[in-house]
Amino acid sequence: MIPRGRGGRLRLFMNYLSFAISASVFGPLRCRGKYDLIFVYEPSPITVGIPALVLKVIKRVPIMFWVLDLWPESLSATGAIRSTRILAWVSKLTQLIYRHCDRILVSSPGFVSRIEAQGVKPEKILYFPNWAEELFLEDESNSIIERNEKLPDGFLIMFAGNIGAAQDFGTILTAAEQLRNYEDIHWVILGDGRRYDWMCKQIQSRELSHVIHMLGHFPLEAMPGFFAKSDVMLVILRKDPIFSITIPGKVQSYLAYGKPIIAALEGEGARVVEEAGAGISCPAENPDALANAVLSIYNTSASDRNVMAQRGRRYYETTFERKLLLTRLESWIHELVLVSDSGSL
Repeated sequence: MIPRGRGGRLRLFMNYLSFAISASVFGPLRCRGKYDLIFVYEPSPITVGIPALVLKVIKRVPIMFWVLDLWPESLSATGAIRSTRILAWVSKLTQLIYRHCDRILVSSPGFVSRIEAQGVKPEKILYFPNWAEELFLEDESNSIIERNEKLPDGFLIMFAGNIGAAQDFGTILTAAEQLRNYEDIHWVILGDGRRYDWMCKQIQSRELSHVIHMLGHFPLEAMPGFFAKSDVMLVILRKDPIFSITIPGKVQSYLAYGKPIIAALEGEGARVVEEAGAGISCPAENPDALANAVLSIYNTSASDRNVMAQRGRRYYETTFERKLLLTRLESWIHELVLVSDSGSL
């Protein structure tokens, strides 16, 4: 979550910078042994690549860099950084890091062209998506739910995740207003974030508290219990070029658990839901389309919704299953180490 205000963003930047500096200094001191490869996990920020470059020079081993968040595009899209000068500097840093990596893994096919634009050769880029936590694959009878949390009766549309600038909660509010006369349709929001307080105020001012329920943050272990009570899961993002090439992590969780999905977004995330046959997609920032998608799922029989859910689960098992992906990753690592040892890099 991005801290609020200029002071908060400055503290965040200093935290990123201090980590990069300290890891660059102490990393070589702590990692004195012989290594075959440096693996960088980059959900954010890009500065985690700086210590890797330092270690590459010292250890003379290749870098495999897993990109889950594009910089500087994500900074601009979320409004975290608005200065064109800073964004240009981050772009140059990103280019430097990418060009010195030997393989770059991308969590979405949409990232490929952006990485290539930074001067990376196409053969160095590999598609490696994220997966869901194992708990979403377990029998729902083992799921837990907060005992004191009473869910409303009726048809439940559930959103679980960050309540921030990237998610389009304005569209949810307007769609809920359009469907307010369907008193058995309820929107259940799990999570916290920058816009949580704003969302609560909007619900009160629009008199939607009977249909939108803000339940707050819960531990990950509680999520399957909540998912089990839902009729359909919602994934939603604002209309922005960077979001259209992103596969939100919650898509894998929803697919893995086996629930129908409404995908109110553009691009890769919507493509996955459609390709899986796991639900309905609709354009981003379009309350009318979201309301219609909700009514479509609402009017679909429980057996047909179950078919969607099972298709989603099967798609997950053949596309995003953890063991499948890690086996693929292991083969890529062995290949890269062999190429490096032969001096072909």
